Amino acid sequence: MATLHIEHRITDFDTWASAFNRFADVRRNAGVRAQRVQQPVDDPGYVVIDLDFDTTEEAQAFLGFLNAKVWGVRENSPALAGTPETMVLAAAAI
Repeated sequence: MATLHIEHRITDFDTWASAFNRFADVRRNAGVRAQRVQQPVDDPGYVVIDLDFDTTEEAQAFLGFLNAKVWGVRENSPALAGTPETMVLAAAAI
């Protein structure tokens, strides 16, 4: 399993959530198996998203989609403030 971890500032959570929800089918079709959206308890202007995939290749492909089709298009990311920080994570063998 791989996780695409995303963090970024937002200007308004309701606006952001509406835009995020519009891409539910796209996430599902891209192989997202589970998702978590969280916010720091002391910062409503920030979101942390984890999207789980079966493979790192799926996670990296979806990150490419986000960069090209979502974050690079203002209409698709109306509440995005700044540049998202991302990383693809895999379970560590301990």
